[in-house]
Amino acid sequence: MATLELNDLTKIYDDAQGREVAVNSLDIDIDDGEFLVLVGPSGCGKSTTLRMLAGLETVTDGTITIGDREVQHLAPSERSIAMVFQSYALYTKMNTRENMAYGLKHSTDLSKAERNRKVDEIAELLDITELLDDKPEEMSGGQKQRVALGRAIVRDPDVFLLDEPLSNLDAKLRARMRTELQQLQTDLGVTAVYVTHDQTEAMTMADRIAVMNDGELQQVAPPEVAYDHPENEFVATFLGSPSMNTFETTVHEDGSELAFHHGGTTLATVPPNTVSLADGDTVTLGLRPEDVQLFDNPAEGTFTATVTVSEYQGNDNFIHLSVANQDVMARVPSDTYPDPGEKLGVTVSPRDVFLFDSDSGIARKTRGLSDERKHRPSISN
Repeated sequence: MATLELNDLTKIYDDAQGREVAVNSLDIDIDDGEFLVLVGPSGCGKSTTLRMLAGLETVTDGTITIGDREVQHLAPSERSIAMVFQSYALYTKMNTRENMAYGLKHSTDLSKAERNRKVDEIAELLDITELLDDKPEEMSGGQKQRVALGRAIVRDPDVFLLDEPLSNLDAKLRARMRTELQQLQTDLGVTAVYVTHDQTEAMTMADRIAVMNDGELQQVAPPEVAYDHPENEFVATFLGSPSMNTFETTVHEDGSELAFHHGGTTLATVPPNTVSLADGDTVTLGLRPEDVQLFDNPAEGTFTATVTVSEYQGNDNFIHLSVANQDVMARVPSDTYPDPGEKLGVTVSPRDVFLFDSDSGIARKTRGLSDERKHRPSISN
């Protein structure tokens, strides 16, 4: 186990097609034993970052420190890291025991008996003892993933790197493996960096998530903090399913409240001391679908919207609404099932209103009122 520090980490590709900044001045300090998830859309730089940590990509600028050693100049075998790939990357002509022992054979002075003992211990931990004599072609996807994990764990690395390791599994097995991976990382206490584009994996597995976009770090925070208190509009809209509703609005102040107008409709209000805005300002309003409350009587809502489509999800319904020629998504209980064309009252509590600067996207108000965004929410919040 070890701490991991990324300081001003930068990767620039220069070739005949031009200059591309894949990762720009990334700064993250990862605690000993922490499970950090790098998450973001395709092309955001998360996999490039992981490959720099592993030594598979050269670092253009900046440093990588594992424990008390700078390692960006070291070969992968000298960094005390182990990596699990999306493709499993097992040797097809080797059985499970040989695959798991391969790294030990070529990077340690352990005898064959000692290597076999370590392989047996990890195989038992991962419940793959019965697979030790099998080759990859004889295994399912989940079994191959366990073997790939075992090959990494058996080396007892300081840092464990995982590059979308569950993306090739079906949905049911992926959900089960998420739970097993979390438990395994907790039991081992190893520092881990996990890359995924799947926000569900990020939100459910991470101690902290690092959200990236276009090579830039957007926010590092525990999942619930990033969700309730995003630093900017990108983080707010990237996290959450369905995605946050956003509107370009104009502020109207009447002394008792700030109202946010879009297309002549007041979509939400907040107390005037909630955020520093004045009458006539423009701001981006954000409403999470689960915070959108629906009323059969349109007069009970802040505004009226027309139902366009209802999507039954089992536990929930996703209700598409139209207001001022814009779609609004509401996530409601499954027993709420309005008909297309029906007019409903819609409201969102002032504490659940999000506001972002229209130019920079920086958050002006997140969940809560006043200075609540400064604090990590409690379980009861």
